Amino acid sequence: MAGGVARPELAAAVSGAGGLGFLAAGYKTADGMYQEIKQLRGLTDRPFGVNLFMPQPALADNAAVEVYREQLAGESAWYETPLDDIDPYEGVDDGYEAKLAILREDPVPVVSFHFGCPSRAVLDGFAKVGTFTIVTATTAAEAQAAQWAGADAVCVQGIEAGGHQGTHRDDPQADGTGAGVGLLSLIGQVREAVQIPIVAAGGLMRGSQIAAVLAAGASMAQLGTAFLVTPESGANPLHKQAMTNPLFTRTELTRAFSGRPARSLVNRFLREHGPYAPAAYPAVHHLTSGLRKAAAKTGDAQGMALWAGQGHRMARQLPAGQLVEVLVAELEAARAGSVREDVRDSAAPESYQAGPGLPGELGGAL
Repeated sequence: MAGGVARPELAAAVSGAGGLGFLAAGYKTADGMYQEIKQLRGLTDRPFGVNLFMPQPALADNAAVEVYREQLAGESAWYETPLDDIDPYEGVDDGYEAKLAILREDPVPVVSFHFGCPSRAVLDGFAKVGTFTIVTATTAAEAQAAQWAGADAVCVQGIEAGGHQGTHRDDPQADGTGAGVGLLSLIGQVREAVQIPIVAAGGLMRGSQIAAVLAAGASMAQLGTAFLVTPESGANPLHKQAMTNPLFTRTELTRAFSGRPARSLVNRFLREHGPYAPAAYPAVHHLTSGLRKAAAKTGDAQGMALWAGQGHRMARQLPAGQLVEVLVAELEAARAGSVREDVRDSAAPESYQAGPGLPGELGGAL
């Protein structure tokens, strides 16, 4: 959750409750990241992680961005906010090398990577200082690349996930309603492709869902949208309110706000501009940044990037530490229920056992 949502207060609350809180370094300077690390260390002595964005290719089609600028002229006039000039090289590396240097010099327990896979040299460097590394993958092939490069674990991100898809290569030809793979299917594919631990991410909002992904082969679960509405989250209050607002009924993957596929609540901005947004990250992110800030300032959620996973309506407005405790209790209850089902099935007459092709149907009905 880049952009200020995953701030030190949230990471500290999650880690303090027994989870693993993360700081988002995306869109921050290297010094800004380090200041948040120091702040977090002052709030908790528990383990935590830092998420980095991988460097992106320089903008290849500036003309497409200029066309999109014209598309957004009405927004600029409405919010009385000028559209910034775009440098094709602005922000493409997100201060990557400087952030790596800080994290090697003053190591943190865990570092994860989004939008690509770092080199073996980078991952080996973290291994030498005792940092556990995780690489996000949206396909089995990306997971294999992470394993080959030396990652300690792979974060398997299903299509249900809110915010940016962590694809290693942004391919506009893959856009469309059929793009991406659901989390449970993806876990199965990745489990057969790699031997390193799997962290499951995408649409997880309840402990019972965590139990399901662990049963499917994941070693850990990662939740984002579930914590977006907590008091410790740095999300704008309008964003938090929109998560359960009946006005926002669905989510879509869109390039409208950043130029890369990201799942957001469907609002006016997404509907009007999504079809025309070019594959030009981070240029589009910088182009729309002022508009999104102006929309938030005026209280207009219809002009904001409302990142959200498919399970957003299940968000619970609880303190982050309490939410961790509730999720753990739900997970334990789901596991206990599964054990009871297994015991009951094993004691049933043979004719009532769930047979091949009907896993659990008869057993669950006894």
